[in-house]
Amino acid sequence: MFTSAVGDTGVALPLVAIQGEIGAFSHEAALKLLPDSSILPCQLSADVFSVLSQGEVDAAVVPIENSLAGSVIEHFDLLLKYDLVIVAEALLRIRHNLIALTGVAESDISTVYSHPVALAQCRKFFATRPAIRPCAFYDTAGSVKHLAETANRTAAAIASSHAAQQYGAVILAANIEDNPENYTRFFLLRRRADAPPISDANKLSLAFSVENRPGSLVTALQRIADQGTNLTKIESRPVHGRPWEYVFYVDCQLTYPEAADRTISALSPNCAIVRELGRYREATGD
Repeated sequence: MFTSAVGDTGVALPLVAIQGEIGAFSHEAALKLLPDSSILPCQLSADVFSVLSQGEVDAAVVPIENSLAGSVIEHFDLLLKYDLVIVAEALLRIRHNLIALTGVAESDISTVYSHPVALAQCRKFFATRPAIRPCAFYDTAGSVKHLAETANRTAAAIASSHAAQQYGAVILAANIEDNPENYTRFFLLRRRADAPPISDANKLSLAFSVENRPGSLVTALQRIADQGTNLTKIESRPVHGRPWEYVFYVDCQLTYPEAADRTISALSPNCAIVRELGRYREATGD
């Protein structure tokens, strides 16, 4: 069992697992969702889901979708594998920064480390600096941590301002992402048995599978629409061990409180699997 930090009141803070290092965007999202919490960084996403499922942490925060890069496919699979539930979501504006050690100038830099997605979202920056080589790293905040640990003064990292503060580095150039409309949606997860009821939920996430016959998916989607819910996302994933069979993940806006139960009931007669992944308040704003 991991140990939570203790707050100023002497009460243990909730322990929240994230994938990535302290200072990662997931860390920032966790503090947005649970301001009074301590963070357990995990190397792999599977580790995040595992430690929460085993009760070693109180909650987990995971990215599920980026407005530019798309869905985090692995996390859909893990949501179905573990008996966890979504209790909240948050939108985080992703601001990429060029970060280096104190005293390092941009002219000193020959290599920039970051997660491949972050590097891809800063192509214009690299196009104007052909002497600087982008180098893929496992984590945005981890790349800043690597600079601090190695004292590398010919390298920089791309990460959040939170990561720069965490590791005592400095921002040489702020907001270097190509597109300012860069947001990531994060889920706050808890064990299903521990999840509190969300009385004002206006969003529902589901997973379901349909028979492999003409019109079965159309029928399922029509049943969702018939309940007055607004489908905002659909994602398909293959069923492991059953070639050419798929599970569909959907997010729906709820227009009235009973819509969630009615949607699930409407799908059940014609679907082999109907799994509620969570009811929660829809995130708005930055």
